[in-house]
Amino acid sequence: MKIVIANDHAAVSLKMEIMQYLQELGHEVVNIGTDVAERCNYPDFGERAARMVAAGEADCGVLICGTGVGISIAANKVKGIRAAVCSEPTTARLVKEHNNANMIAFGARIVGVEAAKSIVDAYLDAEFLGGRHAERVALIGEIEDRERGCGQSEM
Repeated sequence: MKIVIANDHAAVSLKMEIMQYLQELGHEVVNIGTDVAERCNYPDFGERAARMVAAGEADCGVLICGTGVGISIAANKVKGIRAAVCSEPTTARLVKEHNNANMIAFGARIVGVEAAKSIVDAYLDAEFLGGRHAERVALIGEIEDRERGCGQSEM
């Protein structure tokens, strides 16, 4: 699986650990985050990763900032992206099963390395259940389409 990983300055160390872990699991990892601790802007990295997933250039994405929230908000502005913040494995599994999330996010200031690995495992091991959940995901897409049609520009 091809996975894009993005981060800001708060998450360099955790990103490196998760990137190595994903590679050990046999995944191809595209690192588009920062590798230095100098202050930077998470929206830039969140958007870039989201655009890769939306374009089919990556199968899914992992986003990491201080809390996971800011970078996921930025990613969710890209049409077709369903990024969810996960602080434990159950949520990571459910966002894939119920919401068909194509990106997960977590915070380097919130979870440690082992928790992050468990979150990644739960997400990657889960499969979208479809059925009633597919109807709801389609409704989310309809909201997105209406917003784009109301004078809001693409990013």
